[in-house]
This record gives sequence, structure tokens and C-alpha cells, in this order.
Amino acid sequence: MKGQISVYYDEEGDFLEIMFGEPRNDYGDHVSQDIVLFRDQQTDEIIGIGILNFKQHTKDLDDLKLNLPVNINLSSINY
Repeated sequence: MKGQISVYYDEEGDFLEIMFGEPRNDYGDHVSQDIVLFRDQQTDEIIGIGILNFKQHTKDLDDLKLNLPVNINLSSINY
């Protein structure tokens, strides 16, 4: 994974979205009732995650710790 990470939170809808890299055409793959993986339409690569009912999945918004259903490898980041 290379590039930017975009984070969007809709407080009214209680939805958190985290997208990796540049925007591309994607589709959502529901892996649980509240978790959606966004995949590239052409390659099936995971390019983001959406969490519905986000506040139910964390105790305090100041201390965010989530168990995501995907592994993210950041070891190859050049800075």
C-alpha cells in the first residue's frame, strides 16, 4: 500500500470510512453486520474499510482501538 489514507466520519449516520490510496471505482463487501470492506472493482484489492454503528464498537472516541478484520502492512512505507 502506498499513498494517502483518507478518514471520514459521519456523526449523524455514525459511520467511519477509512480509504487507502487514490480514489478508484470500488464495491462494498459486507464481512459482518457492521463492517464493510471496500474492494477495487478491477483487482479485488482491499482499498478501504467502513464501520457502521461506529460508536458501539469503541468505548471512547479519544482512545480509538479497533480490531479490524484485515491485516495492513505498513512496513514498506518510504518517508
